[in-house]
Amino acid sequence: MEPTPQATETGVARRLSFLDRYLTLWIFAAMGLGVGLGFVAPGLTAALDRMSVGTTSIPIAVGLIAMMYPPLAKVRYEELGKVFRNKRVLALSLVQNWVIGPLLMFGLAVVFLRDKPEYMLGLILIGLARCIAMVIVWNDLAKGDTEYCAGLVALNSIFQVLFFSVYAYFFATLLPTWLGLDGAIVNITIGEIAKSVAIYLGVPFAAGVLTRRVLVRAKGRDWYEKRFVPRIGPITLVSLLFTIVVMFSLKGEAIVELPLDVLRIAVPLLIYFVVMFALSFFMSKRAGANYPQSATLSFTAASNNFELAIAVAIASFGIHSGAAFAAVIGPLVEVPALIALVNVSLWAKKRFFPVTDASPEGAAP
Repeated sequence: MEPTPQATETGVARRLSFLDRYLTLWIFAAMGLGVGLGFVAPGLTAALDRMSVGTTSIPIAVGLIAMMYPPLAKVRYEELGKVFRNKRVLALSLVQNWVIGPLLMFGLAVVFLRDKPEYMLGLILIGLARCIAMVIVWNDLAKGDTEYCAGLVALNSIFQVLFFSVYAYFFATLLPTWLGLDGAIVNITIGEIAKSVAIYLGVPFAAGVLTRRVLVRAKGRDWYEKRFVPRIGPITLVSLLFTIVVMFSLKGEAIVELPLDVLRIAVPLLIYFVVMFALSFFMSKRAGANYPQSATLSFTAASNNFELAIAVAIASFGIHSGAAFAAVIGPLVEVPALIALVNVSLWAKKRFFPVTDASPEGAAP
């Protein structure tokens, strides 16, 4: 899911790999295949449903962990020090990713889906899951700062491992209660969320760190990033599509409400991506960032880790839950929206930044 963009500024979509370019289509196809299997092969879906330990589906658990592993194995954890050396970049990123982003998505979820608590929760989880994979693609396509992007991705990866369960409990259970949103309250303990995060983020995170450390030392960074990472990249897409097929094969007659539900979930997501990008870009430029840094901070803040949101929603609330369904809609909207925002970013580069501002000597934040 992570192509290497070329150096031109036109035809952004064409510079994505074939799989990434049509990701939205693949997800719709997986939904359709799942629905079809539910009707024509009920024995197969029943067998998948029986392969469980307690409330955990073994095939889905394996798929979710596999889905998270490639992006976490790609993260350049060694670049994290560059972010900490620049206090203003660090502060901007933390505010954009861990204050503004979650609050904005929470507000949109309440406004648009207050009467659908499970869908609302799915959107909230997407807002809490900061991007650690596709942001590298958007950043490269928009000619952002690759070193800062690597550092911010590493920071968000570690931050999610440490604090995602706390954030999820606060935004899913405590905050709705404080605001009197009785119909939107989701009763889930911090321990339940922490367990999901430990399994579906902690395990692949540890595997990714270990893989990178061992293979870079044994084979070199160039081999690791140019040979190994591209080979494991498709695992994420295959695992995501497998999860979607199984989910929708078990949805039953409820699927007839799909088109309207997709639209209701997609609208606040689209608003989120646009507002988050524009606000982060404005904040970065006002803080004195040059174009590459502004683009990196904006795409890091505007994109999300939908793999984690799907994993936590399924593990915490079940594969049949509305939260899991809403989380699946995330990549449907994010991919075309972020492709469009790459073009907006390249336009903003020409419009608001002089040529010299893109150089390393440009005003750093």
